[in-house]
Amino acid sequence: MIGKTIATAAAGLAVLTATLAAPSAASASGTKQVHLRKGLTLTIPASWKAVQAGTDWTRVVTGSCPSLGTMDFGFRDAGCHGFWVLGPKALKIGNHTFQSYNPRYGFDPATDVSVCPRTVRLYKGTMKLAGKGLRKVGAGHRADYHAWAGTCVDKKFRVKMRYSQREWYLPTSKILVVDQWNTPGLDGILKKATWN
Repeated sequence: MIGKTIATAAAGLAVLTATLAAPSAASASGTKQVHLRKGLTLTIPASWKAVQAGTDWTRVVTGSCPSLGTMDFGFRDAGCHGFWVLGPKALKIGNHTFQSYNPRYGFDPATDVSVCPRTVRLYKGTMKLAGKGLRKVGAGHRADYHAWAGTCVDKKFRVKMRYSQREWYLPTSKILVVDQWNTPGLDGILKKATWN
């Protein structure tokens, strides 16, 4: 009986190992191209969805997104994993009191308290510059890159959560990529972007 159990377990382990080692159909062909403004094309995983949320507001949803398909879907919702690719109309209101975006302050269109990007139970606190420089976005294009250390606070302004907001700004093309989820592989996807 013990010998039969060990043999069955070994056979099951061999099948599991072969299944894990074999590439799935999704991972073999697992990418698609998303054509954005000014000829910018990103090659992203096939499971990600590019959703137009208004003129010059495109969100690439990379995982869970409770607000997708609801009236709450937008920049000021919470819990939607992904990043934004924004154009000139979004940039016109990209700073506090809906002033034009300025990379020195980070993208944060609001006139009042904003919800935390991670949860509706908290509010957006402060954002402090954590890093900056130039980053490649496809051949021949460099973005003005800023990383912001953000906080989420409760009603008494106590810090309850931290997040980062990464921004790649292409001033000539008027394109801004905003990532509040540290999207895995996004830096590499942007480096490999193509321009038509």
